[in-house]
Amino acid sequence: MTIALIFAAFSMGLLGSPHCLGMCGGIVAAFGVAMKEASPAKKAMLMIAYHVGRLGSYMILGLLVAIFGNSILAPLMANSSIPKYLLGGALIFAALLMLGLPILNQLEKAGLKLWNALAPLRSKVLPMDSLPKALAAGLLWGFLPCGLVYGALGVALGLAADGQFGLTATAFMAFFWLGTLPMLLTTGTVITWLKSKIHHLQLRKFSGAIMLISGLAIAFSSPIMQMMMSKSGHDMSNMNGTNMSQMDTNQSSNNHSAH
Repeated sequence: MTIALIFAAFSMGLLGSPHCLGMCGGIVAAFGVAMKEASPAKKAMLMIAYHVGRLGSYMILGLLVAIFGNSILAPLMANSSIPKYLLGGALIFAALLMLGLPILNQLEKAGLKLWNALAPLRSKVLPMDSLPKALAAGLLWGFLPCGLVYGALGVALGLAADGQFGLTATAFMAFFWLGTLPMLLTTGTVITWLKSKIHHLQLRKFSGAIMLISGLAIAFSSPIMQMMMSKSGHDMSNMNGTNMSQMDTNQSSNNHSAH
């Protein structure tokens, strides 16, 4: 199941990239204009620093989710199937986002207050003409309101609350970040090609369907298995009771014959 979760994280980032491009593409373009006079080597270093900063913000969010899930949710839901429902439900929710459920705007609007509160800090990192500024810009822009990020954090929270899938919340967010890189690092021609392929082949919807199946499997496979095992145990108990009763009857009959 870990491979499926890695696929979910990476595909959310990669196949949701056209949406990410709309949110972050302008920032990256402005970044390029600000570095117009810089040498190719400096441009590359600044761009790397920016995306490393963005990774840092995703990891921080993943760590906060992990602390909340491990410290608060996991103890409350111990010895129950609720963590499976939570993780499965988060995957289903993320799948619905990938399938185009029109709730991204509402989710993104919910994060605007934090984003607006960061405006004074954002102004201090512009223009992004040094490594510290580029790194800080990446850290800040990682908090840009984005429904797909919220969906990824929901899955990360489910992982933290469950803790049985071998993939941590922070690792999930790292794979999500990795998926966003190709669209944000490539040139205009490649971006156009990627967007057309994603749209033409319905890759985002295909990924959403896979995630939906994975979410349903996680949410309902464990309870169904528990019910089957419980029923099997109950039937075995009844069978053992019947056998014991039969043995007692036979023993009583033998004793009576002996007398």
